[in-house]
Amino acid sequence: MNVIVLLAVILLVLMVLIGGKKGLHSFISIFLNFTVVLVALLFMLDPHVNLMILTLILCVVISCINLFYINGVNVKTITAFISTFITYTLLLLLIHMMTKYTMIQGFGDEEAEELGVFSLYIGIDFLEIGAAVILMSAIGAIIDVAISITSSMDEIFNCYPQLSKKELFLSGIEIGRDILGTDTNTLFFAFFGSYLGLLIWFQDLSYSFGEIMNSKVFASEMITIFCSGIGIALVIPITASINVHFLMRKAKKS
Repeated sequence: MNVIVLLAVILLVLMVLIGGKKGLHSFISIFLNFTVVLVALLFMLDPHVNLMILTLILCVVISCINLFYINGVNVKTITAFISTFITYTLLLLLIHMMTKYTMIQGFGDEEAEELGVFSLYIGIDFLEIGAAVILMSAIGAIIDVAISITSSMDEIFNCYPQLSKKELFLSGIEIGRDILGTDTNTLFFAFFGSYLGLLIWFQDLSYSFGEIMNSKVFASEMITIFCSGIGIALVIPITASINVHFLMRKAKKS
C-alpha cells in the first residue's frame, strides 16, 4: 500500500467517523469532481469549443455535486446554488476582462526552458484558458461561503422566526464578514505554500521587488487570489439577500 492510498484511507475513515453519511458523500464527491474536471479537459482540447460556456457548465456541475449530492436538495442548497451561479457568472466577465488587459495568459519566462521542446500552436485561446483557470481556482471557496451563510441563516431563522427581513439580512452579512477574512487569507497561504519554491528561485536569481511583481507567473497567481477574494466578497450579499427571500416565503407557506 503506497502513501497515497494510505492517506486516502485515513481521510475516508476520519470523514466517515466525524461526518457520518455526509462525510462519506463528501469523500466520494472528491473523486466525482476529479472525474468531471478530467472530462472537461478533453473538451477544452477541442479548438471549436467555447471555453467560457464550457467553464460555466463545469462550474454548474461542480456546484451540483458539492451542494446537492452532499447536502441534498433543500432550501439551503438551492439558495447557495443560485447565489454561486450568479457570482461566478459575474466573476467570469471580470476575469475575462482582467486577463485580456493584464496579459497574464500563457507561460512566463521562467517556464520557457521546460517548454522549449513543445509547440504552443495548438489552436486554443490561451486568454480563455487563463480565465477558466482563475475561475476554477475560486469556485470551491465561493461554494463554501454560500453554503455556510445559508446554513447559518437557516438556523438563526428557526430559532428566531420573528426577525424581520432587514434583521435577517444583516445577520447573513455579519456571518459573511466573519468568513471573509479567513477565506481570503486561506487563498493567500495556499498560493504561498504552492509557490514557495518559485519565491526561493526568485531570491537565488537576485530578482528585485519590481521584477518579482512584474513576473508573469507571480502576477497571474496574485490576480487569481484577488479575483477569488472578489468572488468571496460578492457572494456574501448575494447569498444573504436571496436566502432572506426564500426563508420568508418558506415561513409564509408554513
